[in-house]
Amino acid sequence: MNGKATTTRTRLDRGRSALGPALELVHTGRAPTRAVLTSELGVTRATAGAVAAELEALGLIQVDSRPAAAGSQGRPSHRLAVNDSGPVALAAQVHADGFRAALVGLGGEIVATDPGCVTVSADPAQVLGAVVDAGAALLKGSGRRCVGAGLAVPSAVAEPEGTALNPLHLAWPAGSPVREIFAERVRAAGITGPAFTGNDVNLAALAEHRHGAGRGAKDLLCVATGHRGVGGALVLDGRLHSGSSGLALEVGHLTVNPDGRPCYCGSRGCLDVEADPLAFLTAAGRDPGPEVSLLEQSRALLRHEYADAPVRRAAEELVDRLGLGLAGLVNILNPDRIILGGLHKALLEADPDRLRAVVADRSLWGRSGGVPILACSLDHNSLVGAAELAWQPVLDDPLGALSHQV
Repeated sequence: MNGKATTTRTRLDRGRSALGPALELVHTGRAPTRAVLTSELGVTRATAGAVAAELEALGLIQVDSRPAAAGSQGRPSHRLAVNDSGPVALAAQVHADGFRAALVGLGGEIVATDPGCVTVSADPAQVLGAVVDAGAALLKGSGRRCVGAGLAVPSAVAEPEGTALNPLHLAWPAGSPVREIFAERVRAAGITGPAFTGNDVNLAALAEHRHGAGRGAKDLLCVATGHRGVGGALVLDGRLHSGSSGLALEVGHLTVNPDGRPCYCGSRGCLDVEADPLAFLTAAGRDPGPEVSLLEQSRALLRHEYADAPVRRAAEELVDRLGLGLAGLVNILNPDRIILGGLHKALLEADPDRLRAVVADRSLWGRSGGVPILACSLDHNSLVGAAELAWQPVLDDPLGALSHQV
């Protein structure tokens, strides 16, 4: 091979190796222009242009070469954005009060969603079959290409087996092979691409780190309570910290009230039963109704009746318990940002000063400067996170992942 051919091959190889990092930069909003992409990748303008053109040819991004607005200085740089009519991932979420399916494009954009049902059977195969059927209907209606599927469940998911170790709030058998069942249902529905499963709060944290309130954090702690129970997740240097077998950050079983309610884990006074929607409704003296989920009932109570003394006292009680748990986590993990989801987000918004004061008073690092505590900012962040699992092979190798599905 002559020198010119070798140089061309080297450039092609270098360009292909940059496709994944370039797509991730556009996907997470960190490269809005070709000039920024060039700088972030550390390549020449020609290479960055070739990479952007290849991603556009794959149908993943859009390159806008229209001139910059009048009055701008210097040579305008091409604008980059995800292709809003490109491929999608099928995302599914199961929780105590129902399930939901969605189609999610690059950039974490929810393209379509189906709210599913409001009751969840004790048979995981039946539930996962129904949620995949709902997703398949969305795909058929959209006419979009699917890169894969991701599932979020309210349970620790043991690795490498993909089993739901403790689906306490679903009445599913412990150790249910949810990843295997989900993958079988995805294949049976004729949906292309690999299938993945993860814990719902882990996936919410991943989505928030890439697209929401956690963007830019180095060590991000996420704590959330959805429909039942409390979960936590940690993102370190852009990657989920799931421990040696996927079971890290089971923060719901931190004891915050030693004389409190019995927990499903066998202990007493865990965050899981002391700081979730049921605990809040009980503390406020309200009997949960069947009309809407416990989470929606709790949010409505905070939104419309926070001025009532029993509701305010219940909120303060939960804020203090949550703050105690967060302080312990800050002492152990030393995160540079905390984000809160579900009912915890609503509690933070109702009384941010009280929660931050409890954390600062009870944590070593809080006293020395404080840790930013923010509300999660994405709607359906667990769904978006489930889609991130399906998008990851494409982010790693766009050309390889998409060519394998042709």
